[in-house]
Amino acid sequence: MFEFFKNAFKDMKASAKAQHEVDKANYRAAKAESKATWEEAKLSPKGRQALMQKERDEQIAAANKRTEEANARIQSAKEKRNV
Repeated sequence: MFEFFKNAFKDMKASAKAQHEVDKANYRAAKAESKATWEEAKLSPKGRQALMQKERDEQIAAANKRTEEANARIQSAKEKRNV
C-alpha cells in the first residue's frame, strides 16, 4: 500500500512539473501574441492594408491547396470505383 501511494505521488509530481512547463510556454506565447498585436496596432494605414492583403493572399493560397487536394481525392475515388 505504501508503494502505491509513493508511486502515485511521484506520478502527480511529474505531471505537475510537465503541466507547469506547458503553462510557461503558453504564457510566453500569449505574451508574444499580445506584443505583436500591439505593434500591428501602431502600423500606418498603408502598412495595415499591406498586412491584411498578405493575410488574405495566404488564406487564398491555403484554400486553393485544399481545393486541389479535394479534387485529387475525388479523382482517386472515381478511379477506384470504376475498377
